[in-house]
Amino acid sequence: MQGLMMHHALMISDLIEHAAKVHKDREIYTLNTDLSEHRYSWGDCAARVRQLANALIAAGVKEGDRVATIAWNNYRHIEIYYAVSSIGAIVHTINPRLKPEQIGWMVNHAEDTMLMFDTTFGPIIDGVSAMCPTVKKWICLSDKAGMPNYKTDVQDYESFIEGHADTIDWPRFDENTACTLCYTSGTTGDPKGVLYSHRSTILHAMAGSFQDVIGAGSNDVILAVVPMFHVSAWGLVYSAAMVGAKLVMPGPGLDGANMVKMINQEGVTLMAGVPTVWLGIYNHAKEHGIDLPTVKKALVGGSALPESLLRAFELDLGIPMQQGWGMTETSPLGTTYSAYPGTDMSDYEATVSDKLLAGRRIFGVDMRIVDDEGNILPEDGEATGHLHVRGPWISSGYFKGAGSDSFTDDGWFATGDVSALHPRGYMEITDRSKDVIKSGGEWVSSIEVENAACNHPDVAMAACIGIAHEKWQERPFLIVQPVPGKKPDIDEIKKCITDKCAKWWLPDAIVFQDSLPLGATGKILKRELKVVYKDHYVK
Repeated sequence: MQGLMMHHALMISDLIEHAAKVHKDREIYTLNTDLSEHRYSWGDCAARVRQLANALIAAGVKEGDRVATIAWNNYRHIEIYYAVSSIGAIVHTINPRLKPEQIGWMVNHAEDTMLMFDTTFGPIIDGVSAMCPTVKKWICLSDKAGMPNYKTDVQDYESFIEGHADTIDWPRFDENTACTLCYTSGTTGDPKGVLYSHRSTILHAMAGSFQDVIGAGSNDVILAVVPMFHVSAWGLVYSAAMVGAKLVMPGPGLDGANMVKMINQEGVTLMAGVPTVWLGIYNHAKEHGIDLPTVKKALVGGSALPESLLRAFELDLGIPMQQGWGMTETSPLGTTYSAYPGTDMSDYEATVSDKLLAGRRIFGVDMRIVDDEGNILPEDGEATGHLHVRGPWISSGYFKGAGSDSFTDDGWFATGDVSALHPRGYMEITDRSKDVIKSGGEWVSSIEVENAACNHPDVAMAACIGIAHEKWQERPFLIVQPVPGKKPDIDEIKKCITDKCAKWWLPDAIVFQDSLPLGATGKILKRELKVVYKDHYVK
């Protein structure tokens, strides 16, 4: 016997209409690309979302089409999120930090039909447009007066939506219809597309609103530092509309001075971003003697929370930090820190070890750890194994069938992390299965750096490892084994790397070693190198 409940599909259009009806006066603040300020309400946003939707339909965008964005966190980007998905098309968010060749590859793989971009990224568009034949329309997120000249045939956003009605009858369709596409960083080969659905997005936003997860409410002011081009800004754009929170969108103003100004000017209560940003905020606040009295919590993700940063924020600034863990494939929320009931919070030192774990599992995300043979290991906080996850906002496969080996026959996603699961629900990352480095919350492919270095004729082998860094938490460090009798020039090696890799992947230091340690199969033993160079701290 089935229950007698209405079948009402979960639609992203319902979120923006709910915000327009129930939270219409709550504000969205943006620091624009030119560092001017913009303010409007959720009600204003909804009207422009409908206007953009009608413009997209008039331009021929149909259900299933991919519309790409290369943009900062700003009000126009929010409008794109809601309008594109609500007509049944798919928002494809692209990381502007990637090399032009990678961006071109993603656009072509996704078969994007339209690409919308902020003026900052105009040079990227001029560089890739010729290699993107599927894109029929390029739109600059500005008005006509503020749009620079481009080699590419570009239309400004305001002219694109001008004259279109701000009313619409939103279509209803299967809630499992795709709404957003985000590619992984491609650290072990070509990037892989993760395709979120309306259902998964709404459920993820609901879970993010749990008190022990992100927990924003209608009285909160959220500073969304985590980029909208990476995993939908952790769902904040959706959960804010759901609960009626005010949004503060920082655009390109991610330095400490702009962050601190926005926090105090707008009365931010909750903020979410990577450790690098929080370090910039802390340094600026301390240097200038500025307090941040309205902030109730800083959510940390993207890379591990350093203990020094935790103590600085909590003991020095009086701002609680909450560590979380997730991946592109998990939408991304998988765990967040919350104190176990009965924890003595007055004993600060006793709480630090739990806060430095990856967080506690949230409802909707199931986890297990397995050994190399696939045997399930105990959740005792001692055993470590390969972390598998499953749930309603966990990817079940990649776009166009890539990377099927990441998914198990019994329906779990293999994360590539090595973890321990604790009896009270905490998860601890102990290692990474994939040989990658995380710098400032972004992946660096050590393999690609090594391969690029080995293009130098005097380099026999190279090993790239992560080394602790004061600002970026981790930076690539390269150990080179020269061809016998040769002494490669460091600047020439750097040139080989920057020719093939993003500039920020360039190792902060390059050292030479007569021979690199090899395992039985001929692979470089990076674990040994990490021990040797563990004290090589990069400032």
